[in-house]
Amino acid sequence: MTSLLVAVDIGGTFTDITLQDAATGEAWTAKTPSTPRDPSEAFLTGVGLALAEAGRSAGEIGRVLHGTTVATNLILEGKTAPTALLTTKGFRHVLEIGRADLPRRDNLWAWRKPKRPVPPSLVFEIPGRIGADGAELAPLDEQAVREAVQAAQAGGAQAIAICFLHSFANPAQERRALAIAREAAPGLALTASCDVLPVVREYERSMATVLNAAVMPAVATYVGRLEERLAKGGIAAPLLLMRSNGGVAGAAAIRRAPVQTALSGPAAGVVGAAAMARAAGIPDIITVDIGGTSADICLIKGGQAGLTQSGRVGPWPLPLPMVDMVTIGAGGGSLARVAGGALTVGPESAGADPGPACYGRGGSRPTVTDAHLVLGHLPPALLGGRMALDPARAEAAIAEHVAQPLGLSLEAAARGILAIADNTMVGAIRIVSVERGHDPRGFALVPFGGAGPLHGTALAELLGMTRVLVPPSPGVLCAQGLLAADLKAEFSRSVAQPLAVADPAGLEAGFAALEAEAAAWFAQEAVAEADRSTQRRALLRYEEQGFELAVPWPAAADPRAALAEGFAAAHRGLYGFDLPGVAIEIVTLRVEAAGRLPAPTMPAPQGGEGAELGTQALRRPEGVVQARILDRARLAAGATFAGPAILTQLDATTLVPPGWSGRVLPAGAVLLERA
Repeated sequence: MTSLLVAVDIGGTFTDITLQDAATGEAWTAKTPSTPRDPSEAFLTGVGLALAEAGRSAGEIGRVLHGTTVATNLILEGKTAPTALLTTKGFRHVLEIGRADLPRRDNLWAWRKPKRPVPPSLVFEIPGRIGADGAELAPLDEQAVREAVQAAQAGGAQAIAICFLHSFANPAQERRALAIAREAAPGLALTASCDVLPVVREYERSMATVLNAAVMPAVATYVGRLEERLAKGGIAAPLLLMRSNGGVAGAAAIRRAPVQTALSGPAAGVVGAAAMARAAGIPDIITVDIGGTSADICLIKGGQAGLTQSGRVGPWPLPLPMVDMVTIGAGGGSLARVAGGALTVGPESAGADPGPACYGRGGSRPTVTDAHLVLGHLPPALLGGRMALDPARAEAAIAEHVAQPLGLSLEAAARGILAIADNTMVGAIRIVSVERGHDPRGFALVPFGGAGPLHGTALAELLGMTRVLVPPSPGVLCAQGLLAADLKAEFSRSVAQPLAVADPAGLEAGFAALEAEAAAWFAQEAVAEADRSTQRRALLRYEEQGFELAVPWPAAADPRAALAEGFAAAHRGLYGFDLPGVAIEIVTLRVEAAGRLPAPTMPAPQGGEGAELGTQALRRPEGVVQARILDRARLAAGATFAGPAILTQLDATTLVPPGWSGRVLPAGAVLLERA
């Protein structure tokens, strides 16, 4: 394997590429507009740009890493394949019933249950029953499975999900039904819950299995097309795709469980931000990834991002292990509009086509990017001069759609757009910090994404934060995070029993079975013995609670007392209290497996002469001020500067307002501090 690595992150507006020589640390970046009709087209275009910049050839690439939102977009846009569900007799309405709780911030009286991803006509009940202890209470009706598969095909289904009651305790009936379905319908996408999410909670398990089946055809087609394009482009390197848990996996594993790639792009950014902050010696950070369409926020304490099994994609629960973050519809392409006399910003976005009005591609509605340009926050061109911006179009869009309807000046309207966008993001930051017992003032804010560094200091001021850490290449950090990611997978099994009466030998046997699954996965991914690591965790809860907390598994012959202490401490840390005397239940055993990949070298920035390129007028509330325009690539480690200033680079623009100063750290990040 050669030392040349390429990482590609496809976003809603731009596709970001980082090409790096792992041996020397030398890196090259590229950005190209995304191609929604065929994301693989922008993928190969961007790789070609990066190779040309580096003067290297496709045959030198030794590893290809990719973060994709294909599965996420299919779910959010309702463009999944027609899917059927095979469920246990008597559970036909498991998806329709769902849960009694309403989504966060939705109106109690106006909320309407969203249309389920499987219509009732494609839900089939199969006689047969497994008990909660794994015992077979009634045999599987194999003929009913065959008839259901035939009916699903006749009903237009392109995928079938199989989810039987208590299959997490005994998957035998699910596996037999899967084998029958493969014989009867070899052309359909098929999946069983025991291969996707073998844990308790029938609704969530059914939904995860359905979503996995529903995105299988499109993701398999996309991955296949991508591998074909790579081969035609002379790239024979293995393709690794990002999972939502912050790790990568091979294409074969993703084809079997494509739903695990939901939120993979944002997860890559969190991995990159954590690695960058560790290099800067700052373990506690709040990341804000602001792209063209959305903003993703994550809190990292002690250098580690937390995992959650309470994730959601759109209106649907997806309780697979994923990086714990909050996503909102706010980005550089978020559209501003006046409705009912009030100004709103997002969640609708101009996307890559036509994009903001200032891009000159036919967009006529104002966006957050247009507001930045009007106020002087952006240079005349982006992407290293390849994309010229049109201030006149931005001014016309804001004037027509915001300033005139509200009777405001052009500048006041632009500031209003940014104020609404900033406060929306602050609300999301409070969810991951204040609402979970963390004071954001004790953290550094790490803004990245194409629009992140434009908002960093404004968000910090609203939150009372005094430090903003801007990565070396903030606009392509999600792509760079792929380079820092290891292979990762989780293996779970529900046991659901009171901790006090749990059999330590039985729990040990459960972990041994999960570790055997992890060993098989390591072998499939060709991970060397020296690069393998596993961690045991238990998910526990108080009796009758509706959620669990993950606790590291203690090294003891009888781990129950240590588990109880660890759970109580975790409960106090998250909620501020524990419940002495209340019975604790052990719900799920989990093994987290990681395969270490070689990390590339990160050289210090060398800088150069003539960093100051000129000045530009910033339209501030207190008046117009002149900001220095600095070429970030020419700022060496140790360089300092004071605001007002604008840092320009290929992938992003950093706004440094008056009252803030900056310093280039040895690892290449810029630390902005408020006076």
